[in-house]
Amino acid sequence: MPFIKCISVRSTVKRSLSYILNSEKTDDLLYTASLNCLTDPECAYLNMKMVYKQFSGRKFNEPPPKQGKGHIKAIHYIQSFDPKDNITPETAFEIGKLFITKAFGKNAQVVLATHLDRGHLHNHIIINSYGIDGNKFYANKETLNKIKEISDRASLTYGVQPYDKSKAKRSTIAYNEWQNEQCGTSWKQKIRDEIDGLMTWVKNVDELLAELEILGYTVKRGKYISVKAPYQKRFVRLQTLGADYTAESLLSRILWRDVGLGTISPCTNSPLRNSYNFVIDREESNGADVYKLSVLLSIINRDNLRSIGEVEGKINQLKYELEKSRKAVNEMETKCNLLRSLAAQAEEYFALMDKPSLTAEKKLRAEMYRETLSLQNIESTSDYEYLKGVIIETDQKVAPIKAHYNKCAALLKEYSDIAITYEEISQGDYISKLIEQQRKKDEPQTRPRR
Repeated sequence: MPFIKCISVRSTVKRSLSYILNSEKTDDLLYTASLNCLTDPECAYLNMKMVYKQFSGRKFNEPPPKQGKGHIKAIHYIQSFDPKDNITPETAFEIGKLFITKAFGKNAQVVLATHLDRGHLHNHIIINSYGIDGNKFYANKETLNKIKEISDRASLTYGVQPYDKSKAKRSTIAYNEWQNEQCGTSWKQKIRDEIDGLMTWVKNVDELLAELEILGYTVKRGKYISVKAPYQKRFVRLQTLGADYTAESLLSRILWRDVGLGTISPCTNSPLRNSYNFVIDREESNGADVYKLSVLLSIINRDNLRSIGEVEGKINQLKYELEKSRKAVNEMETKCNLLRSLAAQAEEYFALMDKPSLTAEKKLRAEMYRETLSLQNIESTSDYEYLKGVIIETDQKVAPIKAHYNKCAALLKEYSDIAITYEEISQGDYISKLIEQQRKKDEPQTRPRR
């Protein structure tokens, strides 16, 4: 159920581009794209500035007049998705890309950014008021209605229902009120996850709090330890996160982890291993399927997992490693995307330079590309060849990071299955459940009488 809002930009184009292309809001610029300009605030501004000046005859950075509103330089659309739609950032980004292609055409200069920093996903779209073909885009009620219709169609393509206009005037909860309600639990879970990830390697509580500060949290030390996440309004006392997060529990968890290291040899039986062996032996005597348990036990033996506490610690560590790897991959892929866009502009620029004559539109494109490439110190075909080499080198660097991410993800799945199954075993009715499942599976399927 996306909702479209329109803002006319008259004097703050550079600031608006910098805002929407904020790496902290877009998962390190992973969810950004552009048409007829680069996905970089400085380069996009220069590209738009040249086109606007060419066709309007006015300065792109002219200050607003003392009287009146001034000329519209760009139009800023915000496409917001209802949290109830439960869509992923990838889906919101794909909807945004389809939307700008259908709404503005191939000659518009557009920058798209999907923001993930609020309680709901939303796309920011900034379009130059002039296209590279000289056609002007007008922001008025008529065009806004057309834009909303295209937004609805793009959303339906990905299974997201359009905004229900019949409910537009109903009494609704304000967004900031809804966000405050949501943050009551979401911030707490986010803080728990951060602490659990750090607990696998920090040496003491002070180091834990220092690492939280490095991650952007504000920490208050006193009778009670309180933390506040970025963009969170109020501090949260650690003791309100649960019994495992009091100062005493955190200290105990760190000491327990360190004392337990290396005290059990690989050949020693462990409670975790014994629990699985016991259930497997009983299931074999009852004829139940033991394949899943046998696979999980082989993983326990392979990695010498000794207790459920150790498994949970490894799960937290893997979550932390996954997040680090994800950020590293995102940063490098964002860099590669920018380099590829530069390479595409360089290829087209040098191809245009080889032609004896150019149309007015192609001359404008060539001049726009030249300025962007010059900003990146690409002025000759040898610079272009070097750029292609950098792209290959960056792709090679990201490959092992992706491999590490995939390995961590696979291990996390295995260890999570072990922990979930162990919890079911601990409840005491795991065998009877499996037997009942097997019985239902073996029952002949009878057709209903007509």
